[in-house]
Amino acid sequence: MNTATNTSIGSRANVMLWLLSGCFLIFMMVIVGGITRLTGSGLSITEWKVVTGTIPPLNQNDWLKEFHNYMNSPQFVQINSHFGLNDFKEIYWWEYIHRLLGRLIGVVFLVPFAWFWFTRQLTGDMKWKSLLLFAMGGLQGFIGWYMVKSGLVDRPSVSHLRLALHLSTAFATFGLTFWFAMGLLDARKLEPTQSLKNYRRWVALVFAVVIVQIIYGAFVAGLKAGLIYNTWPDMQGDFMPGAVRYGIRAQGISSLINNMTTVQFIHRTTAWLVVASVALLWWRSLPPSMLDSRQRLALHIVMGAVVVQFLLGVYTLLFAVPLVLGVLHQAGAFALLSAFIYLLHTLKRGPAVQVKTE
Repeated sequence: MNTATNTSIGSRANVMLWLLSGCFLIFMMVIVGGITRLTGSGLSITEWKVVTGTIPPLNQNDWLKEFHNYMNSPQFVQINSHFGLNDFKEIYWWEYIHRLLGRLIGVVFLVPFAWFWFTRQLTGDMKWKSLLLFAMGGLQGFIGWYMVKSGLVDRPSVSHLRLALHLSTAFATFGLTFWFAMGLLDARKLEPTQSLKNYRRWVALVFAVVIVQIIYGAFVAGLKAGLIYNTWPDMQGDFMPGAVRYGIRAQGISSLINNMTTVQFIHRTTAWLVVASVALLWWRSLPPSMLDSRQRLALHIVMGAVVVQFLLGVYTLLFAVPLVLGVLHQAGAFALLSAFIYLLHTLKRGPAVQVKTE
């Protein structure tokens, strides 16, 4: 009995570490993706070669071939026509590392998955959960190339809608992986109270707003909307610039996702909503009997992540999206997502109550 229990605990720990390593690699890939976007490197590789693309240019002829392919792209023709080979190499390496990380994630997922499957270390539900993550990883790779293709035809940048889809899929894959890992970490079976269930619904609602905010952050990035209205808390002296109202009249509902000014305005406004909502969640948790110490710690982490992310957003805007702040702001979105997932997971179980014995 003890041997079986120890084996089960050991298997659960191994699978959890595997999932968390996947989370870390997805996080790193998104960070490198942010650097790739901010340095204009994402369109430097114009072909998608799943296997042979793993090997970078090894000699001068290889580099000249890659550069020639890039010279036929809209980005080179319309923006970077002054580039020489050395300039091209600087942007090439970021996109190469980004794609290499994607391949590495596939290997890190597939090899341990096969081992866990054949050694029967995956429980029934973890088998289909792992298959779901594998499918999402493959979809993410396809969407990545679908995004890049939008910038290789007649425009010198990728579609902001495809960029948002690509980033959202990465966040979703990370979130599910982290959620499954947390499920292996915590085996408590305490039934939550009704008040805790109600509180969790409010947390889930605020989490939905956070997801919308993350998606709009991708719209801002794709449209380069952070390069305009670089003042705070006003937008060049206005709460809502006239361009927002004009955009709605001229473009209709599509302006909500296609108009630079409107997208930035929504992203700003939703940021205030997120901060206010999290502050309200914190205030509603004040009764000592509401949360246990672990749940309260998770809520404090969420509150801290929101404040840091809000400040990063403000300074990123004020300084017109410099590389470091832009990457930190994207990393902050990951931290906030992780904090909310952890909080929601702790709220699945009832508070850990110490039973007094006489």
